[in-house]
Amino acid sequence: MARVAPLPGLRLDKRHFNALDLSRLVAACAVLFWHYQHFFVPPVDYDFQVDRVRLTPLYHPLRWLFDYGHVAVQYFWAVSGFVFAHVYLADRQAIGRFWPARIARLWPLHLLTLMLVAVLQAAYTGINGTAFIYHQQDVKHFLLSLGLAHYWGWQTNQSFNGPSWSLSTEILAYLAFWLLLPALRRLPVLLALPVAALTLGAFFMGAPNEPVFTCIGFFFGGVATYGVVLKARLGPGALLAMAALTVVLAWYAQTAFHSLDATTLAGTFAALFAMLAVDLADRRDVLKIGRQLGDASYGIYLWHFPLQLMLVLAIDATLKSRAIASQPAFLVFFVGLAILTGFASHRWFERPAQRGVQRLAERLRPTKPATA
Repeated sequence: MARVAPLPGLRLDKRHFNALDLSRLVAACAVLFWHYQHFFVPPVDYDFQVDRVRLTPLYHPLRWLFDYGHVAVQYFWAVSGFVFAHVYLADRQAIGRFWPARIARLWPLHLLTLMLVAVLQAAYTGINGTAFIYHQQDVKHFLLSLGLAHYWGWQTNQSFNGPSWSLSTEILAYLAFWLLLPALRRLPVLLALPVAALTLGAFFMGAPNEPVFTCIGFFFGGVATYGVVLKARLGPGALLAMAALTVVLAWYAQTAFHSLDATTLAGTFAALFAMLAVDLADRRDVLKIGRQLGDASYGIYLWHFPLQLMLVLAIDATLKSRAIASQPAFLVFFVGLAILTGFASHRWFERPAQRGVQRLAERLRPTKPATA
């Protein structure tokens, strides 16, 4: 198939953002530390509070990760918005191939881990009389999960492979981006920035279904960031200055208002600006290894809860106590296992499945009749 030239003036010269890719791996690992407390949750229905200070190994040197690792999800959303703008704004064929590409990338691993967790949760429930961490294990939530619609507002709570809730909200951000793509090409900043401001404003004002508004807001904040860098031709120095300013804003939000949400918002974009500064300064692609390392982030994110559930089942059956999870060696083992599984998943499952889905989409795509 002939390569179609991109639309002019809508793509940065930088082809790969290696520091951003590397930061996605770091963000995925941060979520592992936040969810590590799951190891200490006994078979209870709801609202069990884990004493992280006493139980988690290496808590004091890694306190920020154990207490705030979950904010990495917002960073994922912002990076996704930036990357989507880089990939699709200048792509003349983006409207037609957007959804086949998204389905090929997201659904195969999501469906595999969903099925695996359903089996593992059934085993855990059969032994303990209740599910592990995520208790909505019914037909309704399973069907919603199949279509990645399980966090659109119809859910009772997180279910099955719980971390996939953030993918569910991101599908709606994708839909908004796809619908607005023609207009975003004309006004990448003047459209993306108000969308981000309105949706984040709705979140801060406590609108219903806050996670969806939060996701769309951070995602379009990433799109707006791309537009600003593109149109203003910002360099590393300007981006570092923006990063420093947003760090100050994050500090002010925390000290003056004690607002984790406002601090997370400012901190997320401080990290994004800093990583972009590194990427634009890296003209020789010294950090190209970041591209391969970042590929594992999706697998790490979706595999870590099934791995945790398997380990809990094994520990409960053999040791009868989860005290082993308080050992630093077990923490290293779990994080290392999740990272290795992420790399293996990308190489031997995600990439082959992605190619297979895309080939199927090509076969199903209607062909234009030949003209005389």
